[in-house]
Amino acid sequence: MNLEELVATEDLCTKYSVEGTFIRSLNDSGLLEIITVEKTEYVHCDNISDFEKLRRMHYDLHINIEGLEAVENLLNQVKKLQKSNLQLRNRLNLYE
Repeated sequence: MNLEELVATEDLCTKYSVEGTFIRSLNDSGLLEIITVEKTEYVHCDNISDFEKLRRMHYDLHINIEGLEAVENLLNQVKKLQKSNLQLRNRLNLYE
């Protein structure tokens, strides 16, 4: 993994005005992956948009970590259902 693709959690804390414990809580709950390299914690740049979404829900909407887990689970289920629905529509279009 290239270090250029990683963002230090300290930088995220500073840029987004969040506590390090919030980022660690997201990691502990499985909502955000933290990568440790030489005692420094990082988040992959591909996960920054997920972090921003979770931060907004937590700080702006006052949703706790358990609530964030529930919301993410429901959103993932909706995505799966939408994908399945699209596949079924495509199969149905073959027979029309």
